[in-house]
Amino acid sequence: MRIAIPFCMLLAAAAQAQEYDVVLAHGRVLDPASGLDAVRYVGVRGAKIEAVSETPLRGRTVVDASGLVVAPGFIDLHSHGQTPENYRFKARDGVTTALEMEVGVSPVPEWYRAREGRALINFGATSGHIPARMLVMHDSGKLLPRDTAKGAAAPEERRQVYELVRRGLDDGALGIGMGIAYVPLATRAEILELFGLAAERKTAVYVHIRNGGPVEPGVIDALQEVIADAAATGASLHVVHITSMGLRETALCLQMIEGARARGLDVTTEMYPYTAGMTDLGSAVFDEGWQAKQGGIGFGDLQWAFTGERLTAESFARYRKQGGMVAIHSIPEEVVRLAISNPLTMIASDGILEQGKGHPRAAGTYARVIGRYVREQHALTLMDAVRKMTVMPADRLGMRSKGRIAVGADADVTVFDPARVIDRATFENPAQYSEGIQYVLVNGTLVVKGGELVDGVAPGLAVRR
Repeated sequence: MRIAIPFCMLLAAAAQAQEYDVVLAHGRVLDPASGLDAVRYVGVRGAKIEAVSETPLRGRTVVDASGLVVAPGFIDLHSHGQTPENYRFKARDGVTTALEMEVGVSPVPEWYRAREGRALINFGATSGHIPARMLVMHDSGKLLPRDTAKGAAAPEERRQVYELVRRGLDDGALGIGMGIAYVPLATRAEILELFGLAAERKTAVYVHIRNGGPVEPGVIDALQEVIADAAATGASLHVVHITSMGLRETALCLQMIEGARARGLDVTTEMYPYTAGMTDLGSAVFDEGWQAKQGGIGFGDLQWAFTGERLTAESFARYRKQGGMVAIHSIPEEVVRLAISNPLTMIASDGILEQGKGHPRAAGTYARVIGRYVREQHALTLMDAVRKMTVMPADRLGMRSKGRIAVGADADVTVFDPARVIDRATFENPAQYSEGIQYVLVNGTLVVKGGELVDGVAPGLAVRR
């Protein structure tokens, strides 16, 4: 007599018989893509997840994840910090992929080559309008324009900028990065032209919109500009840090994005879980009229990153001449809570640290979402928070192998203690590692083990279009 054995039992037996490189055992697996929320065993071989099992698996390295959450590695769509220093803080915050999408880079090949084989976590970038403009117009700034690139481009300069952005897409960049607020005299035609290029290449524009705040022309006008460009060209649009641009108009901005999506436009957005932004004091954001565009704040609402001091009119003028990062305390806490609970928003840090100085979001964004806004304030569920950090950004990028705990997915995994995870970074001391992120795998290699960084590993891979 023959006994039929269910196929699922055969698969389970086969999985048990194999030995995996790494097994994450007894953990609560959260996979927003499938809705899975259950205790499972995750088997990793090489750089891929090869088993997600209800029954025990054998592994050369077995991580006991009892009482811990096993989630897809967090994907940061907006990470200006693309250095070993920043990658260490990202890994300790659960980030396995950090991408420079807003400003972008140019030239693209050189940027990727500088990181290949040397990165702790995965990395990638857009082809940037800002750096292309800075190259063509010989601007003296570093990350952001300080002089010539703020101005209007002559027809030949505009052609050269377009060509550099186009070439970056040819070289595998992840889309087009655009910071209109930093190049305020870039015409609407120049911006529309680049949206047309994005549509032609079937990729997205990641954009810091032209204006913020309630005073017209403010955030509503600026958001209308890019939504109209997306509608006119068919390009996909991602609007960065909606809370720091929208301020008390954020609810209306989200309503506009929701309406555009309901009518077939591919529009997404992001936020960070802080009540202050940060940018270069020497940039166009602080040109005449900046206070109205920042919701009517004063000099004392600006905090110089290098010393932690609050500014005065005198120190504002002095530091503006030299340039440097300044925190902008302008976002109401209720706006952060409103946006973080909205299903449209992804989480992205907009972070950068340089020799330990910068914004705490560079080190603590992801732990802060879980610790403060999930566990302490119940502003959203843990599953929804993980969704905003994993599968939503992965889908924005069309990366079907990331942002998931599933057979065949990349073995980018973050294991954290939901009862203990929290950010420690502050505006006065931003270079502090998050707590409660216990294990992090990047392409199957442990980069965080027992809550500490692993020395001598560099498994991060380039993410290209």
